[in-house]
Amino acid sequence: MATYVTKEGLERMTKELEQLETIERPKITQQIAEARDKGDLSENAEYDAAKEAQGMLEMKISKLKDSIATSKVIDESQLDTSKVAILTTVRLKNLTSKGEQKFTIVPDNESDIKAGKISVSTPIAKGLLGKAVGEKAEIALPNGNQLHFEVLEITL
Repeated sequence: MATYVTKEGLERMTKELEQLETIERPKITQQIAEARDKGDLSENAEYDAAKEAQGMLEMKISKLKDSIATSKVIDESQLDTSKVAILTTVRLKNLTSKGEQKFTIVPDNESDIKAGKISVSTPIAKGLLGKAVGEKAEIALPNGNQLHFEVLEITL
């Protein structure tokens, strides 16, 4: 299954993979060698910990390689801003509090709520997808609460 990412998201994953393979992997290999040099491996906690860390690192590298291999970069030039979609920034009016909020809807692995980036899989994003400026959205949250928004603006 394809993982949709931005160009920046793919670059970030590629840099992380390079860091893991060129810096972290050799560090753990060195830790294993040092622990092995301390003698009896059957009761060597340092060796066991280093081997476990190696297994976790290799699993992370494998998952990252799979993500990169199945990634499809979203072409922002092909996006339509007439409706809320992935990679659009939407300015909303909360109809309950009368306050305004702004979110950018991003692929799952690029969400960062502090930066105003919400995953396309969140209830808010799902409730907004396909809405046009002026449309209202009623969004049911997992805790049972309801949010009521009006779409004020959609941009890239």
